[in-house]
Amino acid sequence: MGGTKQQRRGNTRQRIQDVALELFAEQGYEKTSLREIAERLEVTKAALYYHFKTKEEILVGIFDDLMQPIDELVEWGGHQPHTLETKQEIVRRYSQLLSDAAPLFRFMHENQATVRELRIGDLFKERMRGLREIIIDRDATLADQVRCVSAIFTLHAGMVFVMQELEGDPEDKRKAILEVAVDMVTQAHRGAAQSS
Repeated sequence: MGGTKQQRRGNTRQRIQDVALELFAEQGYEKTSLREIAERLEVTKAALYYHFKTKEEILVGIFDDLMQPIDELVEWGGHQPHTLETKQEIVRRYSQLLSDAAPLFRFMHENQATVRELRIGDLFKERMRGLREIIIDRDATLADQVRCVSAIFTLHAGMVFVMQELEGDPEDKRKAILEVAVDMVTQAHRGAAQSS
C-alpha cells in the first residue's frame, strides 16, 4: 500500500522537473518563476513547494537524476576488462544516456552562467573525468588520449550542434554521431595495442 503513495510522489516530482525544463527552455531560466511552473502543472504553489522550495532546487534535482545513470555507467565500466568491446559499449551507453537527457543538455549549453553558478558544471566535469579514466589506456600516446576525450566531446557536441545544424532524421544523426565517437575510441585502442 505504502509503495503507491511513494510512486505517486515520485511521479509528481518528475512532472515538475519535466515542465520546469520545458519552461526554462522556452523562456529562459531567469524569466521563469515557480508560480508559472505551478500554473502550467495546474497545481497550487503550495503543492509545488512540498517538493521544491526554489527553482534552483528543481534544476539541481533534474541534474542529479542525470548524474545517477552516469555514475552507474562509470561504476560498471570500472569493473569490466579494459577491452575495446568495453570501451565501445561505454560510448554506446553514454550516447543513449545523452539522448534520453537531450533537453537538459541543450539547457546546459544555452545557460552556461546558471550552470556555473549552481556548480552543476563542476559536478559534471567530475563525471567526465571518471568516464575518461575508463576509456583511456594508462600508456596511451597523447594523440590517443585526445581521441578518447574527443569521442566524449563528439557525443556532447552532437547533442547540441549536429542535431540543430545538420539536415536529416534525428535518429540517423544520433547513429552517425555515435559511429564517429566509436571510431575514435577504436582508433585510440588500436594505437595503444601497437605501442605496447
